[in-house]
Amino acid sequence: MARVYIYTVFIAGVVACGFVIGMLNLPGHWYAELTKPAFNPPDWLFAPVWSLLYVVIGWVGARVFLARRARPRLMLDWTVLLVLNFLWSPAFFGIQLPMLGLAIITLLFLGLVCFVAYAWRHDRGSAVLFLPYLVWVGFAMVLNGAIVYLN
Repeated sequence: MARVYIYTVFIAGVVACGFVIGMLNLPGHWYAELTKPAFNPPDWLFAPVWSLLYVVIGWVGARVFLARRARPRLMLDWTVLLVLNFLWSPAFFGIQLPMLGLAIITLLFLGLVCFVAYAWRHDRGSAVLFLPYLVWVGFAMVLNGAIVYLN
């Protein structure tokens, strides 16, 4: 029962924080006026994708928390990745600095590559669960870079 509670707290916490950060940093008129690349997905796609990814991030957080004594590095890495993830929206949308957003998302992407590589050897389940997150952040990084370039 304790494991269910831990998974529930992690998932609910990550999803709630992501929701609050998203609501406090809405794209708005400024973002709508930016020139975007042809591969920019429709705006409606971002909320469901990030919601699903936040569930996965919470799930992996609970996994590494439960195994933190065996693999403390994974818990530290997961925490740093979560902080970087949550910093991106305020940087890009909140203070409207796409270049700062690009720096943050690049660090997030590199951190995810390192997390997946390390977890692949020590917690393959977490590594596999983070592969869609890695792909999406890679895409978002390219999109962010294109927006910086075009504007």
